[in-house]
Amino acid sequence: MNTDDERFMRAALFDRFGPPDVLYEGRVPAPVTAADEILVRVGATTVNGGEVIVRSGGLPPWFMRAPFPRQTGLDFVGEVVDVGAAVTGYSPGDRVWGLLDEKPDARGQPLRSLAEYVAVRPDQVSPAPETLSVPEAATLPVGGLTALVALRRKARLRPGERVLVRGAAGGVGSAAVQVAKALGAGEVIGLASGPTTGFVGELGADRVLDYRSTVPREIGTVDVVIDTVGTDLGAYRRLLEPGGRMVAVRFDTARPVRALGGIAMSGVHGTSRIRFFRGRPERALLDELARMADAGDLRPVVGAAYELADVAQAHRRFESGGVRGKVVVTVG
Repeated sequence: MNTDDERFMRAALFDRFGPPDVLYEGRVPAPVTAADEILVRVGATTVNGGEVIVRSGGLPPWFMRAPFPRQTGLDFVGEVVDVGAAVTGYSPGDRVWGLLDEKPDARGQPLRSLAEYVAVRPDQVSPAPETLSVPEAATLPVGGLTALVALRRKARLRPGERVLVRGAAGGVGSAAVQVAKALGAGEVIGLASGPTTGFVGELGADRVLDYRSTVPREIGTVDVVIDTVGTDLGAYRRLLEPGGRMVAVRFDTARPVRALGGIAMSGVHGTSRIRFFRGRPERALLDELARMADAGDLRPVVGAAYELADVAQAHRRFESGGVRGKVVVTVG
């Protein structure tokens, strides 16, 4: 990037915590490619729950110390436009997808992807699925990677086991239903809102229940619970068979200390420990997700699509609930 115009890029920004309306399209310095990085022109990204929580100011103050203006965006699909001198295996023109970690920039800002460009390490990306469009591919890195880690590494799902997915119509839940089936689950039970139960069944769930009219004890016992909702974890933990595993990919941000304390204490009061984790970018997992998508085992679900200039609308749609799959924001 050499010209004055190219030293800046469009990005989604917010100058204070608050509702979706605090978001706007602005301009920030474009990243400069380090020797061990590649520069990606972002084609699309998605709205994720963690970004909404941060934007709204929903975390304790010690989590919110980065200066304003702040950016948003975690995942991305795009095209390589520059390659650092120490990087091999990528060339300009390659289509890649990936996730960002929490590495801060020179201003102390965590790197974010809802912008025209992002500079990342090669281990944070992999070739994007060949069979998917850019918006379709954008729906899978966060949800797919979270589901894969939750089921394989955290729950250690075994073939034939029964799996319950809470929030089965959302970005992570819809991926978890499909990944559980691909990994050999004997039965996948989805909990979703009434209007989305048919959709969850189409994804491969063997049984779909409306969470609004289902009492947890009516579900029966299961071997694994994947929880994308974060509330009332104890009631669903009690459904576990001896040796069962519950993986929470979200906690109750209205009462974060209580929620995290309950997760920590679950291992003290029984063997059915609640596991909580945050995803990290990893090339091998992204490669596997691409193979699953190209093989038809992992279906992308674009619930709604917006452009960068309409980022506030995208967040508003996400927060309104009832989204099937992911809210996508295109950048190119």
